[in-house]
Amino acid sequence: MALVLVATTLAHAQSLNENDILRALTEGKKEQVPPTEEELYGPEEEAPAVKPQPAQAEVATPKADATTPKVDTAAPKAEEVMPPTEAVPTTENTVEQKAEQSVMPRLDSMLCAWSEQNRFMASEQMLNSQILADTVDLPASNIPDSVYVERLKAIGSAIPLDYNDIVRKYIISYTTRNKQVISNALGRAQYYFPIFEAELDAQQMPLELRMVPVIESALLPKARSKKGAAGLWQFMYGTSKGYKLEVSSFIDERFDPVKATNAGCRFLKYLHNTYGDWLLALAAYNCGPGNVNKALRRSNGGKTFWEIYPYLPSETRGYVPAFIATTYAFHYHKQHGINPIEPPLPLATDTLHISRIMHFDQVSSTIGTPKDVLRALNPQFKQDIVPAVRGRSYSLVLPVGEVGKFMDHEAEIMGKDTIYLAEYMNPRKSGEIPTFVIDSKIHKVKSGENLSIIARKYGVTVKQICKWNNIKDPSKIRVGQKLEIFLK
Repeated sequence: MALVLVATTLAHAQSLNENDILRALTEGKKEQVPPTEEELYGPEEEAPAVKPQPAQAEVATPKADATTPKVDTAAPKAEEVMPPTEAVPTTENTVEQKAEQSVMPRLDSMLCAWSEQNRFMASEQMLNSQILADTVDLPASNIPDSVYVERLKAIGSAIPLDYNDIVRKYIISYTTRNKQVISNALGRAQYYFPIFEAELDAQQMPLELRMVPVIESALLPKARSKKGAAGLWQFMYGTSKGYKLEVSSFIDERFDPVKATNAGCRFLKYLHNTYGDWLLALAAYNCGPGNVNKALRRSNGGKTFWEIYPYLPSETRGYVPAFIATTYAFHYHKQHGINPIEPPLPLATDTLHISRIMHFDQVSSTIGTPKDVLRALNPQFKQDIVPAVRGRSYSLVLPVGEVGKFMDHEAEIMGKDTIYLAEYMNPRKSGEIPTFVIDSKIHKVKSGENLSIIARKYGVTVKQICKWNNIKDPSKIRVGQKLEIFLK
């Protein structure tokens, strides 16, 4: 079914013919040969033949004598013979330009279709991989322990997936009353798991650790705990700084799926190197190495998670069982009648590097990408602004079909900065190139101050201060009120 769907989609994109597409899909081990220029552009137009010019005969020049006036025989310069004319595009260049204009939309469409189907098929493979085929069809609470044990063994994990009464309770919870949590996570995993797996593979870590963000955040990139942990990997502010995640008024890279994944994997790797045990590393990820060290001391010689279990914080006691249970539920969701939701994000995306400050509205108003999609794919930008100033650059994720549109209209997009970023512009005289301010400080209102005085002090405008601090009436500020001011 998937092969037919891919073939149909690509055929509608006017790529190769149907037989070529099906052959390429079914002969996966064969190397695909790129189409020739003639297949992409069509046959070239032949230039008109040029008739050979006969060679000019040499003319003997008479010798000069005393009576013959001296004549300048130097060849005249080209510009003296014929005035300069504008370059005329050759037939070859014209054909190439027309071909490029006609083929790029087709190539974009082909790439989009291929990327979407590639991610879809990879997700299907991920969801169906390593599932033990058995015929047990009982309510979760009635399934014998032996079945759970065999199913966990069949997963083939590099991380111990121990089974006991505690783990059983979590498995029953995730496959019965909390099965919607697994259904939602399965749908979101189709977008996020490839990001996690790529980083885990690069750092040579067990791929089973992709389940950590499932129990940390339920794969919600904007998740924030009561204690202040944020993002898919639930980094606290202090820990994030240690792993060089930028947190400012405009950006919080704890919400960046790629950068937070890199930091989360490095932290887990450090913890595993410290304890030499993945279950202890997971416990330390949840409650901190200090609490694990205390539990190790209090356990009087305990060396494993289960041996120090009674001495850990209550939340951490459930962390490792939850990890094992969600791993089970992901692999055996079909046996428990759990179906993944539709992926809430576009599966096929690409990345652009932005080196100039830009508001999401500049993109949405120009190429029509919904702002909600931009926010979902780029949750790290807190104000819908890519704060690329002073030589900084940031990645912007777009649906793969929108990348070509962005590149084609980049000048128009970037030209709208003065419209959508007016409140961050430095006050300037007419004709000056606009500059933008994004570094801020907090000003505490003193007795006798008003917004005009404060604006003059920092070289900004009253309108800007009102915009930055959501002030509707400039006359209603109070002594002691804290205002955020963006500096030059």
